[in-house]
Amino acid sequence: MLVTYTNQRTREIGIRIALEAGPGKVYGMVMRQAGWKIGAGLLLGMVAALLSARFLSTLIFGLSPYDPFTLVGGPVFLLAVGGLASWLPARRAARLDSVEALRAD
Repeated sequence: MLVTYTNQRTREIGIRIALEAGPGKVYGMVMRQAGWKIGAGLLLGMVAALLSARFLSTLIFGLSPYDPFTLVGGPVFLLAVGGLASWLPARRAARLDSVEALRAD
């Protein structure tokens, strides 16, 4: 998803780099936007998990519906996966050549 996002915004990122934004700022911009989406997904997922915990406790045997390891471990794992999935498009956007980005249309 982020790869197509950075592909769609190649021209804008090229303009930012041409205006002396620098690779660090572009990298930070892409990672920050991905972080907001990851954080919103984790928040909604945690709320849904807590609301459905009683129902799910009938399906899962030997585990408390509010097990702290599961409630913390799952989001931490998903945060790590989301960060790794965002890292490659952010790195690609930071290495973008502004001349080539503006020329491609």
